[in-house]
Parts: sequence; C-alpha cells; structure tokens
Amino acid sequence: MKLKKYIAIAIFGLVAVSCSVIDDLLTFSIDNQTTVTIPSGFPVNTALELITPDITSNSSSEFENNNTKAELVKDVRLKELKLTVTNPANKSFSFLKSIRMYISTNDSDEIELAFLTDINSTSNTIDLTCTSEKLDKYIKAPSFRLRISAVTKETITQDIAVKAAMKFQVTADPF
Repeated sequence: MKLKKYIAIAIFGLVAVSCSVIDDLLTFSIDNQTTVTIPSGFPVNTALELITPDITSNSSSEFENNNTKAELVKDVRLKELKLTVTNPANKSFSFLKSIRMYISTNDSDEIELAFLTDINSTSNTIDLTCTSEKLDKYIKAPSFRLRISAVTKETITQDIAVKAAMKFQVTADPF
C-alpha cells in the first residue's frame, strides 16, 4: 500500500516538473521599441498625453523563428519596459514626476502596460514597473499603439526624444 503511494507521488512530481520544463522550452522573448518626443513648453504638474503612431508587431516572424504559431501562444506578459532619453544627449529624467503607459489595438480596449511614480532619477534611463496583464491579443495583432500619460516637475525648454524598449515574454502551447 505504501509503495503505491510513493509511486503515485513520484509520478505526480514528474508530471509537475515536466510541465515546468516544457513551459521553459516553449518560452521566448519578443523585443519591440519606439521613440516618442516630449514637446517643450508643457506646463509643470500637468498631465501630458502622448499617443504613438501604430507600432508594427514583429510577432509573426518571432513566432515562426521560435517554431510556433499565433494560435499556439497561450500567454504574453511584459517583462521589461526601459525608457532612455536619446536627445538631448545630456538630459536625464529629472524633469519627470510620474509616467503611465497604456497599450491598445484597433480591436482591443486600452489597458495599462507599465508605470513609475515619484521619479527621482538623475539618469537618462529608467525602468518602469510592468503590470501583470495578459497581452496575447495585443502582441498577436499586426500593430499596436501606446498612450503615454506623464506629469513633469520641471519646465521643458526643448523637445526630448525618449526611446521605449519593451521585452515581452511569450509562452506557447505545444499542442
């Protein structure tokens, strides 16, 4: 009787470990980036709204490169969103108080993607806090848009170009 219990526990353990190993084998990253310009002359402590042009999703080719198809993708999450000031070269994020980024498509409602509040950075790069939202339908779409809501704490005297680099973690179903 005890032997049957041990065998059942061992089989259950192997199945649990196997599922985790299979998920790891079928998990890969998709990188995307875009650049937005924060215009000069925007009032301090006022929400600035920016909408990016459509960002072409390279997901179809990434799925193919990772031996899967869009219909087999079961989970997409944002793992990293890094903002970098690219112009002017010596500018840091000291002008920014808070930022929220949202994602949408023509067929899907807008949801929050990432955020950072109480920004106190003298660096030209910041990492936003990613939400845990499922992003399957956004990444499978041919393109998506980002909406950025930012509050400044300094007067911006010249346009600031900011690159948004996104890393999405994709897990596909083997069947």
